[in-house]
Parts: sequence; C-alpha cells; structure tokens
Amino acid sequence: MRAVVLSGGLTHDFPATTACLVELLAEQGVEADVHTGVDAALHALPGAALLVVNALRWTMTGPGTPDRYRRLAGEEGASPSASARAGLAAHLEAGGGVLGLHTASICFDDWPQWGRTLGGAWVWGHSHHPPIGPAIEAAPAAGHELVDGLDPFTVVDEVYGDLDLAPGIVPLLTARQPTGPDTETTHPLLWAREHGGGRVVYDALGHHPPSYEVPEHREIVRRAIRWTTRG
Repeated sequence: MRAVVLSGGLTHDFPATTACLVELLAEQGVEADVHTGVDAALHALPGAALLVVNALRWTMTGPGTPDRYRRLAGEEGASPSASARAGLAAHLEAGGGVLGLHTASICFDDWPQWGRTLGGAWVWGHSHHPPIGPAIEAAPAAGHELVDGLDPFTVVDEVYGDLDLAPGIVPLLTARQPTGPDTETTHPLLWAREHGGGRVVYDALGHHPPSYEVPEHREIVRRAIRWTTRG
C-alpha cells in the first residue's frame, strides 16, 4: 500500500515531522512516497491509498496574509494547477483517503475545494494560535474508533483556533485556549469525515517531533492511517 506525502514549507521542521509520519506509515504497512512539490504530489496520486499533507504551501498573497509572508510569495508561494486539483478529486472518487496534519489547514488558500475536503481552513486575520509553550491537555471524545478508549493526555503543541469549519464537523479531540485573564475557549483538534467518495482526517497537532512522541498522539495517527485507508 502506498501513501503520497506532501512535505515542506516555512517556519516548521517539516523534514523531521515527515520522518515521524513515514515511520508511523511504515508501522501500518504503508510505503511513503514523499514529495516537496505540490503538483508532483497530487499528480502522483493514481494508485495511492492515501494523501498525507504535512506542509505549509499557499499563495502567500491572499487577504489578510501578513507582510512577512507576502515578501516571500514570489519564491515560496504555491497554487496547485488545474490538473493537480483534478487529481485530488479523482483520488477521492476512487475511495482514496486524505490525512491532513497541523498546517494542512493553511494550505492552498486559493482552492476552496481543499478546505471543503479537509473540513476546515485557516483564515488570516481571524484564525490564530498562541505561542507554543506549556503542555496543553487534549481531551478525546467518544463514539469514533480514532479516539475510543483513549484518556486525556498532555502534549506540547499549538492550539489552532477559529478555523473556518465545514458544516457538521464533529470534534474528536479538543483543547482549551485562554482568551483572557479569566476566560478560555475550546477548539477542535481532530475530526474524521467522508467526502467526495473518500475518508478524510484532519489532525491539528504535529507542530514538531515531540508531538509525535506522545503515545496517545502516535496512536491517533496510527488509527487515522488505518481509517482513511479502510484498514
């Protein structure tokens, strides 16, 4: 079984976190086909069971994008071609799975279908996360095989807040984020859904390798690989 892995981008150690994912894929008997080019990855999908997006690739020119990224758009910005976008649709229609990690929700800001597939999208100027720091407590829900039987656990990672969520998203893992001296809000970190004929999981954790060293998070990723590839 083969998974196409899109890796790479700014501000994160994607080679290191992708190595963690390649290891977890191998544990499930899935061979990783790693690409750093957006079109190369999406054109490699025929015959693959799974697309894994562990990358930060977007135009860097959309509304609200900070100037520090806009200045790099010419060399770092990315937008999938029409044929690459069609490749994702064909992958899903064939029953292929999608597993998006962490910054996958920021990717492809000029491709609305990507956000609809993943189930959520980052909106510059609205979505946010605090600086990575003390461990957060991640609380599993119940009623889905990705999290059934797991206890709450702590992990040093970022809590993405106020993503633009698709209707009907059911959080399977949540964490609280302070919003003031005496207030906090709860944000979804994980969900699973079916879309376009395939199964899709988004896991907002995975900022750095220590996140993948937490046993409960490793188990969630293992289960996500099995669920998106239908075992």
